[in-house]
Amino acid sequence: MNKKLFISDFSLINALGSNNTEIMNNLLLGSQDGFNLNKERLNEGDIYIADVLTELPSLSTYDKHWQSRNNQLALLAIEQIRESIQQLIDTVGKNRIAVVVGTSTSGINEGELAMQVKETAGEFPKEFDYRVQEMFNLADFIAHELALSGLTYTISTACSSSAKAFKTAQEFIDNGLCDAAIVGGVDSICGMTINGFNALQSTSSGICQPSSATRDGINIGEAAALCVLQKNKGDICLLGVGESSDAHHMSAPHPEGEGAITAMKQALKQASLQPSDVDYLNLHGTATRKNDDMEAKAVANVFGTETACSSSKGMIGHTLGAAGATEIGFCWLLLKQGDAYAPHCWDNMIDNSMPALNLVKIGEKSVSKITTCLSNSFAFGGNNVSVLIGL
Repeated sequence: MNKKLFISDFSLINALGSNNTEIMNNLLLGSQDGFNLNKERLNEGDIYIADVLTELPSLSTYDKHWQSRNNQLALLAIEQIRESIQQLIDTVGKNRIAVVVGTSTSGINEGELAMQVKETAGEFPKEFDYRVQEMFNLADFIAHELALSGLTYTISTACSSSAKAFKTAQEFIDNGLCDAAIVGGVDSICGMTINGFNALQSTSSGICQPSSATRDGINIGEAAALCVLQKNKGDICLLGVGESSDAHHMSAPHPEGEGAITAMKQALKQASLQPSDVDYLNLHGTATRKNDDMEAKAVANVFGTETACSSSKGMIGHTLGAAGATEIGFCWLLLKQGDAYAPHCWDNMIDNSMPALNLVKIGEKSVSKITTCLSNSFAFGGNNVSVLIGL
């Protein structure tokens, strides 16, 4: 990375809460209160999901193609960092701030609701605009809300989308295409993802158990995570981002984690750090059989088995296109705290076929100040991203 970049502010909304203070408190407690047994979303049966229960801002006065739950989550996240964004606008100008965000659902939920109406009434409801489902809709909405006129991109690479947004924003700034960026991701609950992952036999029968011998799949969650990435303000830096595309299989990771290893090594190389310099790893940790096995092998290959690590998905589910930015946000909060790790929530049933990683227990503290954190995000098609941030 040619220029030093700072993550100067961050906003998070997910099943742990609707603001950073609430989320940090519940994160350190290892709360699983955000999981709910849903009886409506799955075509056949019930399923645990991790949805956002807080009241979201209304978009009733906005153009109808922006009226989606996804954009409601985005607006709530914007409100929490609006002051920081305005200061940035005053400094560099509206045309020099990029919007680079990830999503995989966009307004699909609204499309599903509109289709239900069409099936009974014979036509789509008048308030439905098909553009609400477009992937670009999220970035376009954020740029509109903030009156920004710089580069505007939505990235949709499934579960690595919003982690990849950090790499893209970094490259934009390094190449002089912008001076700063609003970076992150938003994904909202919809029937397509729940039933799609269920069809892949990738959903859990209960609450997910990352790394466990009993693990049987993911819980779908929803989240918004947005941050301000800039050159001259902040105390937490974007140290390095590594990405790879091993293309091993459309829906299964490389069994030995070759692409994951490459991404982690690239992040370290860009940051000019050694594996021993990293204090904490936020695992992708989906609680599927193949992902957790692959990631344990990859982490052991690069870092060994002593580095503190955990998966957040036992508390917030898998937030898909928002997962990368959400878990980078958790790392950002941990660096602010300085002495605490995010715990690994599971049933403590050790899988002896996997490398024995140093999984954090609830309440476990660091013996020294945490200064560097790495977050992994792995996606369909072997799209792998590792993001390293630190003081």
